[in-house]
Amino acid sequence: MTTEDLTRDSLGRTLFRMTWPMLFGVMSLLGFQLVDSAFIGQLGVDPLAALGFTIPVAQLIIGTQVGLGIATTAIIARTLGAGDRWRARRLAGLVLVTGVVGMLLLCVLLWLLREPIVLTLGADPRLLPLISHYWAPWLLSTWLGALLYFCYSVSRANGDTRTPGLLMVITSLINLALDPLFIFTFGWGMAGAAWATVVAFSIGIAAILPQLLERRWLSVDLGTLNPRPALAQLAAIAGPATVSQLLPPVSAMLATMLVAGFGSTAVAAWGLGTRLEFFSIVVVLALTMSVPPMVSRLQGAGELQRIRDLVRLAVRFVILWQLAVAVIWLLLSDPLSRLLSEDAHVAGILQDYLLRVPLSYGGLGVCMLMVSVCNALGLPMKALVAATARLFVCYLPALWLGAQLAGLTGLFTAAMLANIAAGALAWLIYRQGMAHLEVRHCRPAPDMGD
Repeated sequence: MTTEDLTRDSLGRTLFRMTWPMLFGVMSLLGFQLVDSAFIGQLGVDPLAALGFTIPVAQLIIGTQVGLGIATTAIIARTLGAGDRWRARRLAGLVLVTGVVGMLLLCVLLWLLREPIVLTLGADPRLLPLISHYWAPWLLSTWLGALLYFCYSVSRANGDTRTPGLLMVITSLINLALDPLFIFTFGWGMAGAAWATVVAFSIGIAAILPQLLERRWLSVDLGTLNPRPALAQLAAIAGPATVSQLLPPVSAMLATMLVAGFGSTAVAAWGLGTRLEFFSIVVVLALTMSVPPMVSRLQGAGELQRIRDLVRLAVRFVILWQLAVAVIWLLLSDPLSRLLSEDAHVAGILQDYLLRVPLSYGGLGVCMLMVSVCNALGLPMKALVAATARLFVCYLPALWLGAQLAGLTGLFTAAMLANIAAGALAWLIYRQGMAHLEVRHCRPAPDMGD
């Protein structure tokens, strides 16, 4: 994808071409993570518990990584949109080196503090040797995954989503193939799952990094680039973006605490519902990866009206697609609930969930998309406001009020209404941001490279 493609070709055709590779990539990643957990679950309760205490730390790392990736894509795509390929290559090298070093320092710090961290989370001390055995290769795989993700961000910023999408599928398949070999055949236990990921991510890096250099999308010749303005721009976007990525896990914990007041069967049904939700919005997740580089490049070219057209197209698609998904869940709510749980009480609660909450996935999708778009436009604080408002103004207060007024059914209804309200609020915040950009549209952009 070039800037000329975006200004000349059909937006719908370009959006489809950019999104479908990411869709398959995201689905493959979700699949291998689920199978990974299933393999570890076969080792017994202790390995599964050790994995459970790793998840909150993993969410911290992923939030930081994604925040940096969002900033990387936005900065490079905007520079390319302005027609400065020389600076875009050197910016890519700078943010790649900065991100990799930063993630390495974070992983080393987490390794040194692993015991107090997991003990604070409530781990049984007898799990510490198992956790240490797992965390060494897991943190290595996490660092390699961050490097691979930053390479994906550079590729997406240059308009290539096919290579990242294909490599996501390939690395996921390699991981799945190596999991049983490393875990069971070699007898490495849960550490084998992490070593399988190390191998898969290493192959992905070996495949994409030479391509970035060969295509001249990445340069490590940083001597001619003044890093201070570029790093300041990176931090201005990455900071709020990282915080917005860390908010959902906190919100999920608080929501689970509310649901827990209705008993373990309610928590079980809620857990199944949220897993279905994640798969239900996989198309939205793909769009949050494909739309931002298009938006940033159009902004660099000064095509604000084209951005409005693109975002409207994406929003209409999200709403219609998620309504279709909601109809499917409505039709399948009874058989699917009984299939996912043999407990009649859990199945009944899950069916109640599926009759209500999926109707609001369109609003949830719009909110997620607007957060990504605002980050791409260089409006990270508006993105953070939209993400914060969705969770702590709309969602959690509505859940509490719904539970107080009508029990568990009220909580599900409140979740539905809160998602719709969050989508509408995020759309208004995006519109305000666009109006602000149009006011300053004629002003020259600050020089971020010299």
